[in-house]
Amino acid sequence: MAETKVEKKAKSNKVADFFLGVAAEFTKIMWPKRDDVIKQTSVVVVLTMIVCAVIAILDAAFGAGMNFLTSL
Repeated sequence: MAETKVEKKAKSNKVADFFLGVAAEFTKIMWPKRDDVIKQTSVVVVLTMIVCAVIAILDAAFGAGMNFLTSL
């Protein structure tokens, strides 16, 4: 069935109300300070590098172990 003008207007009001609500919520966000973001990012990068190194070492050790076992 075709939508009436009232139904179309009601839908457009719902969309507009949604975006107005989103804008209102954005004003309530407490964004972190620049220093906090830099510290947290550096911690994530360092920990990622450490985990990567541990995985690489384990991979090499297991690879060497498998090569040893298959050469027997």
